[in-house]
Amino acid sequence: MQYPSKLIEDAVNEISKLPGIGKKTALRLALHLLKQDEGTTESLSSALVNLRQQTKYCRICHIISDSEDCTCESIRKDSSLLCVVEDTPDVIAIQNTSQFYGYFHVLGGIISPIEGIGPGELNIDSLVERVRKSEGVIKEVILALSPTMEGDTTSFYIAKKLKSFDIKITTIARGVPIGGELEYTDEVTLGRSIVQRLVFDITTD
Repeated sequence: MQYPSKLIEDAVNEISKLPGIGKKTALRLALHLLKQDEGTTESLSSALVNLRQQTKYCRICHIISDSEDCTCESIRKDSSLLCVVEDTPDVIAIQNTSQFYGYFHVLGGIISPIEGIGPGELNIDSLVERVRKSEGVIKEVILALSPTMEGDTTSFYIAKKLKSFDIKITTIARGVPIGGELEYTDEVTLGRSIVQRLVFDITTD
C-alpha cells in the first residue's frame, strides 16, 4: 500500500497492530484523526498514555482497577461463590448476564506451553491462598474458562490444586461452543452456562 507521507505510514503501522484492525481500517482511522482538531487527538493520546501508565490491578481479585486496593469487597455479593476467569473482559461478559452474584478471580491468562505460559505466570497461587484464607466462607469455585485445550488444561490444574479444600468445584456448562472465547459469547448462552454449571471431574484413569 502506498502512503502519501511517512507520518501517515507510521500511524497506520501502529494502529494496525491493534486486534481486528487491518491496514485499510487503520488508514481510515489515521485520516479521520488527522481531520479532527488538535485537542481531540491530544485527548486520545493522553487517555492511552494514562491507560498504560496508571492502570492498576486489584491485589486480591486481579481485576483491572484504578488502585491496588480491592473495591470488590465493598460491594455486597454472595461471598460463598468465587468465579475464576482468564481476564477482565470475561468478568464484564459474565456480569452482563445478570446470572452471577458472587466474586471473581482473574488469572491473567491460561496455561499455554506453546506461548511459554506456565502456572507460575498466572494468579493461581493467590487463588489457592484466597480460598485458604476464607476459612470455609468460599464454598464453590466456578471455573469459567474458555472451552479450549488450554482452558481445560488450566481448569484441571486448578481443580487439582484446590482438591484438598472442602469446596465444590464446578465448571460452566458446554453451552459455550468448543474452542470459543467467553468474551465473544452472547449473554443468553453465557448466562445459561453459568446457571447450569457442572461439577468439575478431576478423576483420571
